[in-house]
Amino acid sequence: MSRRQLLIDVGNGRTKFGLATSEAILERREHATRELSPDAVRAVTQGWQFESAVICSVVPKAVPAFREVLGDQLIELRYDTPMGIGIRYPKPESIGPDRLANAVALAHMHGAPGIVIDFGTAVTFDILSADKFYIGGVIAPGLRLMTDYLHERTALLPRVDLREPASAIGQSTEGAILAGAAIGYRGMVKGILEALKKELGGQKVSIVATGGDAEWIISGMGEDIFTDPDLTLHGLRLVGNLRAPL
Repeated sequence: MSRRQLLIDVGNGRTKFGLATSEAILERREHATRELSPDAVRAVTQGWQFESAVICSVVPKAVPAFREVLGDQLIELRYDTPMGIGIRYPKPESIGPDRLANAVALAHMHGAPGIVIDFGTAVTFDILSADKFYIGGVIAPGLRLMTDYLHERTALLPRVDLREPASAIGQSTEGAILAGAAIGYRGMVKGILEALKKELGGQKVSIVATGGDAEWIISGMGEDIFTDPDLTLHGLRLVGNLRAPL
């Protein structure tokens, strides 16, 4: 059996687990991040056989549970972890490890220069130069963060289930919020992409989107953007490959 590794992407809301070979992700599981514990990690990974594990986490307090269970098997992705790309950034230690994992997957699977858009609690844009260096990014509020905030901070605006609006002119409060979410959010994404492509000098740029709302947002934009829900896990897989024994 080929060498297998456990991939762990700890997000603010959910943690994604993947069982992978050096070439592909075989299985996926998820767990609520706030409910992670050593016992939960053991339960989620029960039945999976692997020789090593790679983690990226935006929730530092969640990591000790994985250290306790996985010990020396665990590789924690940081700015100084070998990953096959360089970093040109004033404070590399401040870059989110999930963003580095995305940049690794972009470089090795889609090419550079490139941009990753990750639709999570925040929407992040991460930029890779033509010579495969991480050079910076953009952070904006996530789509659900915006719509939930409207509901929480106003007396009359409801929480809505996100979907395509019937028209740009909302004929109800819900319709108006949906129009603002879908059309307004796509406008923000397009505007940021335009500015980034301009600063990259007009060269052909690989653009990849990932995260919960990626498919829905990108489908209505009419842009040449590839979507990959497993992009972060693939980045972890590639980092793990670099550490594999010869």
